[in-house]
Amino acid sequence: MQSPEGRELFTDMTVAENLDMALRGSGGKPLVVIFQENVSFDHYFATYPVAANAAGEPAWSASAATPSVNGLTGPLLKHNPNAEQPFRLGRAQSYTCDQHHDYTPEQQAFNGGAMDRFVETLGAGGSGCPDYGHGAGLTLGYYDGNTVTALWNYAQRYAMSDNSFGTTFGPSTPGAINLVSGQTGRVDLAHTVGTVTAGMVVDGAVIGDPDPYYDDCGSPTQIAMSGSNIGDRLNAAGLTWGWFQGGFAPTSRDSGGKATCGAATPRLDGTPEKDYSAHHEPFQYYKSTSNPHHLPPASAARIGHTDAANHQYDLADFWSAANAGNLPAVSFLKAKKSQDGHAGYSSPLDEQVFLVNTLNALQRLPQWSSTAVIIAYDDSDGWYDHAMGPLVNPSSSAADALNGPGVCGDGSKALRLLQGRCGYGPRLPLLVVSPWAKTNFVDHSVTDQTSILRFIEDNWSLGRIGAGSFDLLAAPLNNLFDFTRKLPRHIAPYLLDAATGEPVRP
Repeated sequence: MQSPEGRELFTDMTVAENLDMALRGSGGKPLVVIFQENVSFDHYFATYPVAANAAGEPAWSASAATPSVNGLTGPLLKHNPNAEQPFRLGRAQSYTCDQHHDYTPEQQAFNGGAMDRFVETLGAGGSGCPDYGHGAGLTLGYYDGNTVTALWNYAQRYAMSDNSFGTTFGPSTPGAINLVSGQTGRVDLAHTVGTVTAGMVVDGAVIGDPDPYYDDCGSPTQIAMSGSNIGDRLNAAGLTWGWFQGGFAPTSRDSGGKATCGAATPRLDGTPEKDYSAHHEPFQYYKSTSNPHHLPPASAARIGHTDAANHQYDLADFWSAANAGNLPAVSFLKAKKSQDGHAGYSSPLDEQVFLVNTLNALQRLPQWSSTAVIIAYDDSDGWYDHAMGPLVNPSSSAADALNGPGVCGDGSKALRLLQGRCGYGPRLPLLVVSPWAKTNFVDHSVTDQTSILRFIEDNWSLGRIGAGSFDLLAAPLNNLFDFTRKLPRHIAPYLLDAATGEPVRP
């Protein structure tokens, strides 16, 4: 079996057949991408696999065979070069304020690779902020297996990466667009609403968080993107797919049919939080894959196919399809805001409820034996991470600042000479939960958000988006899987408790 470039993916016919059985097509052989919010790798896995096991928190212990990760050890933990030292946040400190995480300040925090300016450029604390006495030093806070217990357990059971990065610097919108197209440098300035500022778009590239132009539930500023995305490729190949997001279903419409997305869900602490965030929905930036009025699918049987919904759905539609045995070939899942893990309005414990309930339900489906789930994140939120990835795409724009004002490497070497897309950015968690995942495995190879894009392109022979997309540079995710076996390794469901993250005992 060969990739679109002619590169041999698998040389053994049995392996190729296993891959085909596991991940190709639709009708029960799905890929599910769970795309969460605003977590750096160190924020969740700094001391993995060692947890403090503080009193009153779920106990966690690693198996003896657990591999190490590139985490916070030795001088990085006790003599860190930042203005504050890393510190553990416990379960009682799960709600924090949002850190700064814009394109320019993130580069300034990296400080040419010294990784020592996080407090000054990204840290947020003080009055009205749950900073637990750390002020702007909150950015150095991290959780361990007593709080993000489910994720640590999934890492033990399945596979994770400790060397995966945001494709570029910046917040949610660039991360989401990179996931589906790898190309943030094609803003369609002919279709905008409100005032597009330099903090949102620079040299034709989106670097901030404007909402999508093709979305009734967006609010100024709104922008559109030109070019194609992975949805266009899946459509051209006749494959079923969908983006499923909490709160996408409208709560009302005006006389002209314009949708209002007013649903809200309480967090674990009882605070109500609006469900839908328009700038978390990347396909709504593209006319070809948008559903501006949030129209529903014609029926559960049509979910994944092209109709008025145009592959953009509410999260409830995913379960309608799943329970009908009709999962699309590729599904992207986005939690309601209260459960997406974003500091400021969600928490690791709220996120854990979503992840565990989702994965428990998926593992109970007949299709589980041939399902692959990727858990990934859109950006770091400005939480400290000590590892700088390779600079695969430099940039010289007014917003760049990695090596000084206007400089993030040599911009003359940027893809298609498009600026404002410097990367790789901060390191982010990435896990694979699947019967075909390696066991208790840590992948150290360099990947990024567009490695997920490439995984889809390769497994369904879709070819590269190209035209300056980072998919041209992305490394594969194949090392997280084991397709050498005739049968999947993890056939029995691995069910966790949504509250504690601990395994459910028979």
